[in-house]
Amino acid sequence: MTFGEVTLEFLKASKFTLGIFFLTLLIAIPMGMVICACSMSRFKPLKYFTGIFVWIIRGTPLMLQIIVVFYAPGLLFGTPIKDRFLAALIAFVINYAVYFSEIYRGGILAMPLGQYEAGKVLGMNKMQINTLVVFPQVAKKVTPAMSNEVITLVKDTSLANVIGIAEIITTAKSIVATKAIIWPLFYTGVFYLAMIGALTLFFKWLEKKMNYYKA
Repeated sequence: MTFGEVTLEFLKASKFTLGIFFLTLLIAIPMGMVICACSMSRFKPLKYFTGIFVWIIRGTPLMLQIIVVFYAPGLLFGTPIKDRFLAALIAFVINYAVYFSEIYRGGILAMPLGQYEAGKVLGMNKMQINTLVVFPQVAKKVTPAMSNEVITLVKDTSLANVIGIAEIITTAKSIVATKAIIWPLFYTGVFYLAMIGALTLFFKWLEKKMNYYKA
């Protein structure tokens, strides 16, 4: 199998990798805000329930979560998820939404109390304080941590192969097994490095754009 043919196969497989990546971010970022709000709620039952949920997701491997999402509905309710991509996406969204929520919560808790008091002195209501004072500063504080999670997400997409999704790593393993050549497995690193390199440049640019405000 030639270098060009392997590259073409990887490009075809990358649609699953990129699909999981972008859809996970699209759903998990706002979902993380909801989980964060629940974990900081003054309604104790909701706060405790969210805390237990976060503990379970953070305390179990993502690979196990993918397996559970894919197989559990069929085993428990007799209605299996037939779409493997959907099952993987659900697991990724839940996992990363939880981690994003903890990043948001840490950013909010790191805000000095004086920022809230300053907003009140200026006559702002709670909504105005959050949207005009707190959230812009939190966004800047959490950007480095968010960038790390997003880069980790690129690499974690390879875990989707546990339920047979033909992403880049799965495709490479198939080529190795059928063509008796090992180099395509190492070649996958080029694709991941390219994606992570692009993200690194983007987040460096984003951090520079957010330097207009000094916390």
